[in-house]
Amino acid sequence: MDITELHEGGAVVLALSGRLDSATHKAVDDKLAGALVGPGATVIDLSGVDYISSAGLRVLLKAAKQAKSTSNRLALAGVRPAVKEVFDISGFTALFQIYPDRAAAVAAAG
Repeated sequence: MDITELHEGGAVVLALSGRLDSATHKAVDDKLAGALVGPGATVIDLSGVDYISSAGLRVLLKAAKQAKSTSNRLALAGVRPAVKEVFDISGFTALFQIYPDRAAAVAAAG
């Protein structure tokens, strides 16, 4: 799992690449915890993620709860079809603002 942190349009963007699973979830969880410490906007760019497990879903759910408690606007971007299918099956699609790409998510979050 590669995690790249960028700052675009007033939002913190975390671009993930690889598999978000039990082997990689801790690094993503730690990075998100730092990004969601206070009010602002955070975009998780999932365009490079080709697989997500239940451990990955838990990390995103925890991030959503933290964002809500800190008044941080959290958005997801670039969700690939295989990952979107997991989101749809698990009901996660309804929990997040999901945008087709990073630019749209940053524009909406800012």
